[in-house]
Amino acid sequence: MPDFPADFRWGVSTSAYQIEGATTVDGRGPSIWDTFAREPGRIVDASTGDEACDHYHRYAEDTALLAGLGVSAYRFSVAWPRIQPTGVGPANAAGLDFYDRLVDGLLAAGVDPVATLFHWDLPQALEDAGGWLNRDTAARFAEYADLTAARLGDRVKLWITLNEPFIHMSLGHGMGVHAPGRVLLFDAFPVAHHQLLGHGLAVAALRARTTSPVAIANNYSPVRQAGGSDADRAAAEAYDALHNRLFTDPLLGLGYPDAPGFDPAVVRDGDLDVVAAPIDVLGVNYYNPTGIRAPEEGSPLPFEIVPLDGYPRTAFDWPVAPDGLRELLLQLRDRYGDALPPIQVTESGCAYDDAPDADGRVHDPERIAYLDGHLRAVHEAIGAGVPVTGYFVWSLLDNWEWAEGFTKRFGLVHVDYPTQRRTPKSSYTWFRDLVRR
Repeated sequence: MPDFPADFRWGVSTSAYQIEGATTVDGRGPSIWDTFAREPGRIVDASTGDEACDHYHRYAEDTALLAGLGVSAYRFSVAWPRIQPTGVGPANAAGLDFYDRLVDGLLAAGVDPVATLFHWDLPQALEDAGGWLNRDTAARFAEYADLTAARLGDRVKLWITLNEPFIHMSLGHGMGVHAPGRVLLFDAFPVAHHQLLGHGLAVAALRARTTSPVAIANNYSPVRQAGGSDADRAAAEAYDALHNRLFTDPLLGLGYPDAPGFDPAVVRDGDLDVVAAPIDVLGVNYYNPTGIRAPEEGSPLPFEIVPLDGYPRTAFDWPVAPDGLRELLLQLRDRYGDALPPIQVTESGCAYDDAPDADGRVHDPERIAYLDGHLRAVHEAIGAGVPVTGYFVWSLLDNWEWAEGFTKRFGLVHVDYPTQRRTPKSSYTWFRDLVRR
């Protein structure tokens, strides 16, 4: 592995609903994922995040794993319903107390706390009032950001407003396979705008409470055009605008692209100035490229997603394509030029069917190969002038993987869910040795 800059940030990521459990402890209110997971047929194994990895009670053990890994940063998310059980009103002190303990423990272990404010767990009461389709949710998000930063702003080293707003819009509101389960197709655009408006308002709230840098974490997927027709090219451009530009162009002051479903009626005067509040870091979440071709006649979509051949596959059946990460980073550099802030890869990882062997050890050579390839791609991008300053592995722990329940394992640490026993995998040791070097 080639050398990285001395100040490169090495980290791992998790999210609240996927690991915390304790969903009724200390006044936490229900989230849209609590509701969604209880609807028959929504989750592959019919599980919920009620216990997940029990991180709420085992955070000290998990902090020790972070210290042993030697990473310089830990990206976690704050559960909005743990801070505001109904999404409005004063902060729930007991909920903030948990994150106080976590942040103090991280700092004592020499690990920088990196806090994401929204990783998809909207308070159910706000969803009942319209959720992200309701413009008022953007204002509520800013109030929540203010309450959280008032308590933690002196110690969190990097704030991330939203995690993957494209995924939350498309899977949660467009296709209905994530919470809250709405099937709106391109009528989901208000969800995009209100998330971005909430981001901009939250940036202002955070700036008033902390001097730490502020970011957003977007999901990106370089588009691979399948077919050479003009229709295939138009389909690829449409998908690229929707997935890769819709949540980045307006952040960097370029306004909304001509993306499918774009509805200017929900954009009010002054909104784009709020959305374009300067950020210090652009978080890049990358898992795989996307194959696109022209749709069949009569399709409600202007593109068709097709499998990409010629790549190894993860247990999620996603192609393992490190070259896609390098391509993406170069594309961001070329597309945004001087407007592009420093980048940190805030998620990158893979699911495999890891299991302990007869001696209780967990060997995951595929994950080591994945990380090695993707880090080499990052190094190549840095060498080409892309300002990449950090890399966070998804994830520290095997966890509750949204609609897939407990069936997909992304962790550097194996979790036996019935006993909650943690077992570092061989990838944990590999990454530890890399970070030390």
